[in-house]
Amino acid sequence: MDKTIEETRLDVREQYAEIAARGVSCCGPAEAEGGGCCGVSPAAEIDAKRLAEAVGYDADELAGSPEAANLGLSCGNPIAIAALRPGQVVVDLGSGAGFDAFLAGPKVGESGRVIGVDMTPAMLDRARANLASYRESTGLDNVEFRLGEIEHLPLADASVDVVISNCVINLSADKPAVWAEIARVLKPGGVVAASDMALFRELPEAVKGKLENWIGCVSGAVLLDAYVGMMEASGLGGVKVVPKPAYVEALCASDDPLYRAIKADLPEGEEPGDYITSVDVEAVKGDKGGGEGVSLSLACSGPDCC
Repeated sequence: MDKTIEETRLDVREQYAEIAARGVSCCGPAEAEGGGCCGVSPAAEIDAKRLAEAVGYDADELAGSPEAANLGLSCGNPIAIAALRPGQVVVDLGSGAGFDAFLAGPKVGESGRVIGVDMTPAMLDRARANLASYRESTGLDNVEFRLGEIEHLPLADASVDVVISNCVINLSADKPAVWAEIARVLKPGGVVAASDMALFRELPEAVKGKLENWIGCVSGAVLLDAYVGMMEASGLGGVKVVPKPAYVEALCASDDPLYRAIKADLPEGEEPGDYITSVDVEAVKGDKGGGEGVSLSLACSGPDCC
């Protein structure tokens, strides 16, 4: 029987509370076989830093965020998409231990503000514990973290210049509500820049039905056309959802147990990269102009994917 929205939310909250409590990389070496949210075993040759580099962060960016803030939860680099400027108000949806929020802080400067929103109290505790290190290294006090659900943001209407998010929207069981909230809190002309997961085609039921895949950012993903449709239905314009295969490639190459299990449930000869992709997501509030929409040119289905 399908889970309700609230049951799914509780499952995700409990799993991310466990990640926060362990304080280990989600997609890096875990304490036991399949122990991470992405299932990586001790033998897997990838860690949080290497995964971040694989999805687009450079060494300088990684050095600019407290090391304890990177739990390996990224599937892309929304900071690179957002083109942040001094003085902007930025909201990070599902901010976790604060990784992207701390990277955004210096870019908006003393006159700007970064607000991380997360529904897991244990993650908020970790993020707030990292604030002292951030303030000491940057001299800035412009980042804060709030408890809240991304379907019900603790923010006023039209109060935000930029919304960022990293591999979180796919975890929501009510994605139209998330996009409606993003549109509500953005100022006219404000932008959303996110990294997320989506599908080239529907996953087999054997894959979709496994709870751990929600936490591994797979079975919550929707088809690319549906993703674009939800964004446009919220009133956002200039929508771009562009596939980026690097995340799936990196986890497949590391023999990640979750992706290995997905492959085992696929028809013979098919690979996870034939179905699943990370995506760069952009849109503007109030821009009804013709965005580039979905490009499938980066689909990864060859032997180098998995």
